[in-house]
Amino acid sequence: MGESRQWLTLVKRKQVLAVVHTVTYAKRLLDILPLLEADFRLQVVFTAPPHVFGGEVPRFLERLGSPLIPWEEATRMTFDLAVAAGPRGVGNVRAPLITLPHGANYIKRIAGARDACVAGLRMQDLLPGGKVPAAVVMPHHADLHELAIHCPEALPLAHVVGDPVHDRIKASLPQRTKYRRALGLADGEKLVIAVSTWGPHSFFGRFEALLPRLISELPSRQFRTAILVHPNVWSGHSPWQVKAWLAWCTRQGVSVVPPEADWRSVLIAADYIIGDHGSVTLYGTLTGAPVLLVGSPEEEINPASPAATLAVTAPALSPAHPLTEQLDYAATEYCPEEYAAIASRITSEPGRFNRNMRRLMYRVMGLGQPAHSPHILPLPCPPSLRTWTSDCGEASA
Repeated sequence: MGESRQWLTLVKRKQVLAVVHTVTYAKRLLDILPLLEADFRLQVVFTAPPHVFGGEVPRFLERLGSPLIPWEEATRMTFDLAVAAGPRGVGNVRAPLITLPHGANYIKRIAGARDACVAGLRMQDLLPGGKVPAAVVMPHHADLHELAIHCPEALPLAHVVGDPVHDRIKASLPQRTKYRRALGLADGEKLVIAVSTWGPHSFFGRFEALLPRLISELPSRQFRTAILVHPNVWSGHSPWQVKAWLAWCTRQGVSVVPPEADWRSVLIAADYIIGDHGSVTLYGTLTGAPVLLVGSPEEEINPASPAATLAVTAPALSPAHPLTEQLDYAATEYCPEEYAAIASRITSEPGRFNRNMRRLMYRVMGLGQPAHSPHILPLPCPPSLRTWTSDCGEASA
């Protein structure tokens, strides 16, 4: 980067560093960086710190055409702003830092920890390397109470900004029919999505038992099935291995959504969600689709989070009853008011994330904002579900 600067056309710009640890973190930052679009005063660059789940990050960023600075070089440079959705290594960045959560709210506890600490609210998450960030972004005012308990030192730095995924999904709900058409769903055809977070307590650990039921118990003329697996599963076990595990079901017409794809339009198009305690299932409460839960590990769910409320609201998947009957039951028992209450705990700034986040970033950089409103754009249409199936012996990438 240093040697190439002599060839730049626009110089003396404010430098913004996006710190991308994993594909999940990258997707969260890509909800934020468009707020800096069309501002010729800024130059945005990316770096990828070492991370156990970071193997796919360089390839993901390369597809975006984004400039990638080696981590060792990035930590020697000075920037006007850095944004990160994870704490690892960011204490070494020389820039005013804004940290933000990478998922829905703060829903997971660290299993096995003596104090049952909440991921994202620990001191090492919010004051990485002992460094005091410029701002800590939080989605809901209720999270301030949690912050005061888990890391009171960060409370003066907290800004309740909202949740970008919540706002994008809500803005895209009117496009549901368009998304279903793009996915190739016929009139009257029902889309069931199986959603898994990562880790030993995740739904993915039970996929081996459920997948045959998705294929054998759901009539193919009436149902289509898609699988959404957390990118950390793909990174931890390798894309080849995950596709190999799921190859037999893609040959049966089940669609496996790859980790780089935008899952949100698929979630909006779904008629039923079978999921666990991860963020995607929680975001599903915005869509009106009935939810069947597969396991609710008490030791891994933050009891103050909306995931804990969802765990006692949504019916639990049973191994003893036909799957179609359970989907019907979930639809019959679905109470919009209960799920709306759960969804309202995701953010206390609905529809205002872009406005709040842009104001915060420009304030930290010492710049005035562009003189236009930061609109929330509907999600683009997804590809056909057949893009993510295989009839030739290999799972599609």
